Amino acid sequence: MKQGLWSLAGQRALVTGGTKGIGEAIVQQFLDFGASVFIVARDNDLLQEQLTTYRQQGHTVFGLAADLSQPGTASQIIQAVSQEWDRLDILVNNVGTNIRKPTIEYSPVEYDHVVTTNMRSVYELCQAAYQLLKTSGNGKIIMVSSVSALTHTSSGSLYGMTKAALLQLTRNLAVEWAADNIRVNAVAPWYIRTPLAAAVLNNPEKMAGILARTPMKRVGDPEEIASIVSFLSMPASSYVTGQTLAADGGLLAWGY
Repeated sequence: MKQGLWSLAGQRALVTGGTKGIGEAIVQQFLDFGASVFIVARDNDLLQEQLTTYRQQGHTVFGLAADLSQPGTASQIIQAVSQEWDRLDILVNNVGTNIRKPTIEYSPVEYDHVVTTNMRSVYELCQAAYQLLKTSGNGKIIMVSSVSALTHTSSGSLYGMTKAALLQLTRNLAVEWAADNIRVNAVAPWYIRTPLAAAVLNNPEKMAGILARTPMKRVGDPEEIASIVSFLSMPASSYVTGQTLAADGGLLAWGY
């Protein structure tokens, strides 16, 4: 019984942005814990390569190359998932992007791209996946947000704004969909070694500034975020909903 609390055996999960960084780590952990995974990513060549590798390892995986910044993509994804499964147990909204610049310098095109990718696509995918999650009888949604949703960072106002919106969406859906046995939670990482953060982490001056503000004096690894997402997807967290867990090396706890 205790072992079952820490398992994803038989679970069916959809992970967006699942071929790189945090998303790739989530997919790998889900598979290791016994889940079947449907992966969405933009790079079809990389997606197909990883699907082949996972299948050779004996895992059950499916995938779709799609760009969630484009209209109608959420419906397209759920239609593809529905062709494989009659229910969805876990939805991980991991896809995200950023353009780092001062607020007054964003163009309307850049604004639309960041807001659509980070916020609108998540909202639309939750809507589109609702019936499959309800059919599960034990649905889970996990939002990959950011500490930029909780405090000022140098990532820019648009990124912080969109990631903060995910936390309010988490709270609203957790309450609204509780009667449908759908739990909704979020994780808010600080800097993690991912391709999206590489330009910052490879800059010695910026890296020094990050470590100076982080009590643990290091950045995180994708597997550390994947472990939180896995926990929030397991029976072990069955009474947890509407919550945000910050994985930040102590950043938010450190005053002066």
